[in-house]
Amino acid sequence: MPFGHDTVHALATVVELVNTSPSTGGEDDLADLDDLQVFVDSRQVSGITTLGPRDLGQVRIVRESLHRVFTAPDQATAVRLLNGMLSETRITARLTEHDGHPLHVHYFASDATLAEHLAADCGVALAHLLVDGEYERLRTCSAPDCDRVFVDESRNRSRVYCDSRTCGNRMHVAAYRARRRA
Repeated sequence: MPFGHDTVHALATVVELVNTSPSTGGEDDLADLDDLQVFVDSRQVSGITTLGPRDLGQVRIVRESLHRVFTAPDQATAVRLLNGMLSETRITARLTEHDGHPLHVHYFASDATLAEHLAADCGVALAHLLVDGEYERLRTCSAPDCDRVFVDESRNRSRVYCDSRTCGNRMHVAAYRARRRA
């Protein structure tokens, strides 16, 4: 996927945000403002100075909207869902350099809330993926007990597990043991 640094970063942010949801089979990793601050810091979300309870609720809504895009049954549905989310976002494209990152585009308004920031930047990154005909790269882990999402960045679109070290390794060991028993 020949995307720029900002799109790759935004796609990774989408994945990390969606995977904080209890909808992906785990606990809610955005349970409180401290969790949200950890997320903002770990994803280096720029321009966010203070967070409040409203931010937490709004980010959870964006998270679920993004999750629905990942789990859409087809590209047309993903496009409809993404367009709905983007239509509620004030998108103001501007070029910027900050924190040692090369020149890139921010799509959120300068006074955007955290939720607007994430919806705009992450939504546009997903839009670029869909426009490039890469809908099938939006995946849910194939391990039977995992519903985490990921963007398949492999050249031949063959990745099936959210993490090869956890789910992938666990499934390969289980298959090996099943073969040995047979």
